[in-house]
Parts: sequence; C-alpha cells; structure tokens
Amino acid sequence: MKEAKKLFIDGEWVSSSTGETFEVRNPASGEVIAQVAKGTRDDTKKAIQAARRAFDESGWGESKARDRAELLWKAADLIEERAEEFAQTDTRNNGKPLRESRYDVADAVNQFRYYAGLCTKPQGQTYDVPDDIQAMVVREPIGVVGAITCWNYPLVMNAQKVAPALAAGNTLVLKPADLTPLSTIMLFECLEKAGFPPGVANLVTGPGSVVGDEISRNESVDKVAFTGGTETGITIMKNAADTVKKLSLELGGKSPNIVFADADFETAVDYALFAIFANQGEVCSAGSRLLLEEGIYETFLARLVERAQKIVVGDGANPETEMGPLISEGHMERVLDYIRIGLDEGARLLCGGKRLTSHGLEKGYFVEPTIFAVDHRNDLRIVQEEIFGPVLVVQKFRTEQEAVQLANSTKYGLAGAVFTNDGARAQRIIRKMRAGITWINTYHPTFNEAPWGGYKMSGIGRELGTYGYEAYTELKQININMNVKPSGWFRN
Repeated sequence: MKEAKKLFIDGEWVSSSTGETFEVRNPASGEVIAQVAKGTRDDTKKAIQAARRAFDESGWGESKARDRAELLWKAADLIEERAEEFAQTDTRNNGKPLRESRYDVADAVNQFRYYAGLCTKPQGQTYDVPDDIQAMVVREPIGVVGAITCWNYPLVMNAQKVAPALAAGNTLVLKPADLTPLSTIMLFECLEKAGFPPGVANLVTGPGSVVGDEISRNESVDKVAFTGGTETGITIMKNAADTVKKLSLELGGKSPNIVFADADFETAVDYALFAIFANQGEVCSAGSRLLLEEGIYETFLARLVERAQKIVVGDGANPETEMGPLISEGHMERVLDYIRIGLDEGARLLCGGKRLTSHGLEKGYFVEPTIFAVDHRNDLRIVQEEIFGPVLVVQKFRTEQEAVQLANSTKYGLAGAVFTNDGARAQRIIRKMRAGITWINTYHPTFNEAPWGGYKMSGIGRELGTYGYEAYTELKQININMNVKPSGWFRN
C-alpha cells in the first residue's frame, strides 16, 4: 500500500493531527485501494482558520475576477491533462462504468471553464429612484464556504461547488464523502498546481460526524453547501441555524417518470431503463417511479423487463459493463433490505431482486436490475422512500389528473419527466409537477448552464448556471447622494 493520502490545509499537504487513517475500497472487488488521512475536529478548525485568514487578511476577498478566472482556466487544463487518470480513479473508487466516469471528467472540466468565463461578466444592477440618488446593487463573495459532498459523482459534485465558490471570490473548506475521496484529492493537486494562494482551497477528509459537524457549526463558516441524503441535510440545517449560515442543500428524490399511451414506445422504454439503472440507480434525480397509462401497462412492462434482464452488470473497468456495483457492502445491504420490504408489502417482483455472486462478481457489491409492479398502490415504503439503487417501482394511472396526483404524492420534488407526443399535454403535466428539474420525452440530460435543485424536501437553493454562481454571493445595496447638502430634517 502506498503512503496514505493527506489533508490539504493552508497550501500544505499534511497528515491528520492524530496520524489516523481510514481505508478506501473498490466496490467491484472489496479490495482496499488506498489509505486516507482521517481528519479531526482540530484539523477542520485549522482549515477553517486558514480559509478565514485567506479571505479576510491575505487579499483573496478583494481579488479580481480576471485573476480568479485565469486560475480556474489553469485548473481546468490540469484536470483535462489527467482526464483518463481521473476517470480510472473514479471507476475504481466508485464502481461506475468507465464510460460514465469519462463523461463526468469532461463535465467537471466544463464546470471550471464555465465559471471562469462567468465571473468576469457583467453583474449587479442600477435603479432609477426618487431624489438625487443613484441606487445600485452589487454582488460580493459570501466569505468562507464549507462544502460537504456525496459519493455517487465524486469529481462532478465537488467541481460543482469548488468552481463557483472560488469564481465568486470565496475561500473554501471541502469535506468529500469518506467512500470516494480519491478523485477529490487529485482535484486539489490540480488546484495547488494551478497556483491558488494558500488557504483559499482546503481539503479535510474524514467522518461526517466530526468534519462535517464542525463545518456546519463553526461560526467562522459563512455558508454551507451540501449534497447528500435528506436526513443528513436536516441535521446540517439545524446545526447551521445557531449561526444563521447561508445554505445550499441538494438532497434526495423519488422522481416520477410518466408515460402516456401515445408516447414513442421504444424511446419511452429506453429512457425508463436509463432513468433508473444509469449509475446503478445511485442518482438523486433517478426516475425511480415509473407511472404508466393503463392502456399500455402490461405491454410496456413486458418489454421493460425483457430489456432490463439484458443489462450487463460487472466491474466498471470492463468496457462491456453497463451497470457497476453499489458503492459499499453497507449500502448494498440497505438496497437488498428495501427489496425484501417490497416483497413483504406485497409488491410484484418482475425481475431482479438478488445480489449477483457468480462469474467473478462474488467479492463485489452487485445487485440485479430490479423492477416491482405496485399497480395502483401508493402507500408502500418502496414507493415513498428513496432507495438509491437499481430498484424501479411501476404504477398504473388512468387520467392526467391521477398521473399528476401520483407524481406529486411523495415528500420529494427533485426531478420528473413526461413522455407523450401531445405537446400541450406535456406542458400541462410539467407545469403541475412539483419538481425543480423536469424533462419532456427524455430523462437525465443536465447542463452546466441550467439550474439544478428541487422543491419540497429535495433541498434549498440551486446549483449550476448563473443561479449556482449567485448562490455563492451576497447582495449589497449601495445608495449614492448625487446632490451633497444637509438633509434639513431637523430645524435646529
């Protein structure tokens, strides 16, 4: 085993203050692939202090957009130079097929370039107001940002926070997911090589109960940006309340995919599979609830199951693999528990439902693509709760009204889609869907230029696009007296 990966604090690669490390595994084989420094509360405080100092005293808070853009462009170039290494690392660490990891790297590069360009563009507004006053609004950096990220898109989710936070002039302390820290460490190597000043970007790996807790509570952190499960998001929100921090929360989902009888049949089947089985179903916006119009219900299910059973499951490093392992043994057991719950609740298992242990998969955390039919039942746990794995539940509807009612019947509101060749109907459904990210006759395409986030318990705020940049800024109103003289308010 190579030397343990270190923390990056105040421009230096350092070991944990206790010298402790934790293991990182390849979910396709269960083997340990790295030892990583186990950051402590003291390490986190040091990183926050470094970020505070860099913002308040070292000049980063007054840095020029053009200079920040140049650094971000350099970072993008450095990531791109190591693109294949990044992709191989994410596949070994996360398990996802290599073709998906390669796409993720390209996406991360584009995020850095997008925000490098955006930060130099016009911002703010002026207002025509009464009296001899020039009123304006400017955007300024918030200060120290604490970012806490998830394991399903290790590089992309971190780039999604790092790039806009630094572009806007903030400093940063990042805690990546314990399960997938390796590409994040590589990302910080690129930031260091690009020339970001000490303290501007800091990395602390370690348990969320320690590192994440300190970030969400520490009074020197001005904003917390979190992507992950809703329950963890609620905890972070409570912790942040004591110091009234700004918050961005991108949380869970149980997203509906509605298919009407007039939809292009093969296209709808194809995207129904892609919506749930891409990235092993470990996607917050996954189309985990398929709502089928009654007239096509049985025919659609038959074709869906036929194709699902042909999905090639295996090690993501194998070019033939279409779906990889789940992230960890613990998460695999959680998904298998939900499958057992579905069976106990009386849902019809149409395919899958088991762990895969043959053909060299016995040491990894592989679960078959699984489809349940629940017909008109909506109260089952597998319908209402996020499973975060390759498990699809299929429901039946008769009318538009029923489809909308079912679509909006969970506590989540992250994403959703409708498949129909009736353009007016598509718009009617989408406008009534309580979700932040929606599609018509497609599923999953997302863009750095467009906002990402959800309604209800799927989160607060938006990431990506101009909205994602503004989320890392404060608004300041400035009023300038153009006719300087006493106010005359008091007579004497």
